[in-house]
Amino acid sequence: MSENKKIATRSETLAERSREIPVISPMVDIYENDDEILLHADMPGVAKEDISVNVDNGKLLISGVRSLKISGAANWEEFGDVEYRRTFSVPQSIDVAKVNAELKDGVLKLHLPKSEAAKPRMVEIKAA
Repeated sequence: MSENKKIATRSETLAERSREIPVISPMVDIYENDDEILLHADMPGVAKEDISVNVDNGKLLISGVRSLKISGAANWEEFGDVEYRRTFSVPQSIDVAKVNAELKDGVLKLHLPKSEAAKPRMVEIKAA
């Protein structure tokens, strides 16, 4: 088989594949202090309006879609469209109404504040 036939066969096979967006788990760092749980999720190339954060019934779901605008024919493609999705269990002590998120430089920062009842407190010892 000549080299030309090999290339033609390979490109026919690639064209037949569907363009499903792969789903991957973003890399995360999780920190906890007395006041909150802080989660950093690496989601490069995802716009703020393409990110969804949902906290419900002890579960935290973060997802986002990176869509690249492509012009021209791709000769080689390793960095395409992708959906980031990850689910975490969160304690019931999180104050869901005060959860906030920010996106900067491809890193999603989630602040999950603890409710007042869950925060540690100092107990005063009284003299008898």
